[in-house]
Amino acid sequence: MNLAIDRNRRTALMLALLVAGMVALAFASVPLYRLFCQVTGFGGTPLRAQEAPGAVAGVVGVRFDANVSGGLPWRFEPVQRTIRIAPGERTQIAYRATNLVARPTAGTATFNVSPAIAGKYFNKIECFCFSEQTLKGGETVDMPVVFFVDPKLREDPDTSHIDEITLSYTFYPVETRTAAR
Repeated sequence: MNLAIDRNRRTALMLALLVAGMVALAFASVPLYRLFCQVTGFGGTPLRAQEAPGAVAGVVGVRFDANVSGGLPWRFEPVQRTIRIAPGERTQIAYRATNLVARPTAGTATFNVSPAIAGKYFNKIECFCFSEQTLKGGETVDMPVVFFVDPKLREDPDTSHIDEITLSYTFYPVETRTAAR
């Protein structure tokens, strides 16, 4: 009888540890997936870089897309919709955000590149998406993005045919003490 109770306790403990491990993995999966995408460019996630390698011959088009999730009272748009650049060329563009209400609001941007396979060749040097943005009531700001398209895009047989890449941002609301005032 004691042997059966010990087995039941051991089984219950193992199941409790399994459930705790699954809960921990569920909480860790989003940050780990985001880190994986940022390191590899998987899923159209642009890579972070320190500097551009320098322009090479040829051109690639870059289209800019902007979206705002429901609940964030902002107008958000690219200042320039499309450009043509040389691969490897350091390029700066801007997105414009306007807070449409009288109180401060905060948002954070997520981004991706399409086609997704081009994500590993799209490198951001500076971007507003790396931090939370708070706008005062009625404020309009231009937010720069500094990037380059890696010249290796043209060397990869899977991406050598790509003529245009789309960089897309979506802003989501964030509750902060500043924005809640």
